[in-house]
Amino acid sequence: MLNIERTTRPKLSVLDLSPIAEGSHAGQSFKHTLDLAQHAEKWGYHRYWLAEHHGMPGIASAATSILIGHVAAGTSSIRVGAGGIMLPNHSPLVIAEQFGTLESLFPKRIDLGVGRAPGSDQSTARALRRNLDSDADAFPQDVMELLDYFSAEPKRPVKAIPGTGLEIPVWILGSSLFGAQLAAALGLPFAFASHFAPANMLQAIEIYRETFKPSQYLDKPYLMLGFNVFAADTEEEAIFLASSMQQAFVNLRSGNPTRLPPPVFDLWNQLGGAERAILNQVLSCSAIGDGKKVISDMLAFIAKTGADELMITSQIFDHTARLRSYEITANVYKTTLFEAKT
Repeated sequence: MLNIERTTRPKLSVLDLSPIAEGSHAGQSFKHTLDLAQHAEKWGYHRYWLAEHHGMPGIASAATSILIGHVAAGTSSIRVGAGGIMLPNHSPLVIAEQFGTLESLFPKRIDLGVGRAPGSDQSTARALRRNLDSDADAFPQDVMELLDYFSAEPKRPVKAIPGTGLEIPVWILGSSLFGAQLAAALGLPFAFASHFAPANMLQAIEIYRETFKPSQYLDKPYLMLGFNVFAADTEEEAIFLASSMQQAFVNLRSGNPTRLPPPVFDLWNQLGGAERAILNQVLSCSAIGDGKKVISDMLAFIAKTGADELMITSQIFDHTARLRSYEITANVYKTTLFEAKT
């Protein structure tokens, strides 16, 4: 059984894409990632996840397991993991060995979230796998193979060394109903990408909770939801900081991914109707403002979803401002009283 502590107060965690800002480079992004992780640990965040993306000019976390090792080595208590590894890009055995290695180096601190999207376009996916025979349709079988490699008594003759017998929490990630169904069927914790694909969130939550089957891994559903936060000392500053992520997301959806651009004033009035529609959807799971506004929006989101954990992501151009956003979020959250769940 996975050791996932349940509390009345939903946990707060960090999702970091290790953004590459305009005028910067991957090496600087990695320094900022470690610095943010060290601060997040001090501020009481529960876990720190990094995501696998490929061929994206503004995301440096392609070699996700290597970066997880870098962060885990530079921290001491915060859980570190993948949110997630895009399993169709890899052999399950290779991932079992990588995360078996990480768990052996950093015992009881490693998480493995897996998703079925390639985290790239088709050309990049083909370059990663050389062929597309092992596609997303094989994802459930790949997950079960991965779980078997971590078992104390694997059914397969090939063993993951290190990996066999290690209790590494495996999460199912998703932005559609498929992930919810699979997580429920396998009795695994579920993380939904509501921070960028909120359309199916409520339906996915319902499916996961209503069809969940207790397993050797988990006795009842455990739900994590992605949530964007742009916190600053004033609401005006927070709106300004959020414009970097908004520009980047519009660029991505327009087929022109870029490095994280600097913020601009009055972005909303510079956008067309189609661009505003894109942002209205993605920002539905977001909090932008000072501490009072942020905690109000977070509490409303928790009340609406009953999440066991929020995975906070803050795509902010300036590193110091990004740190401040996470600090404000942690501080206002700590001082909030929660009633027990019924």
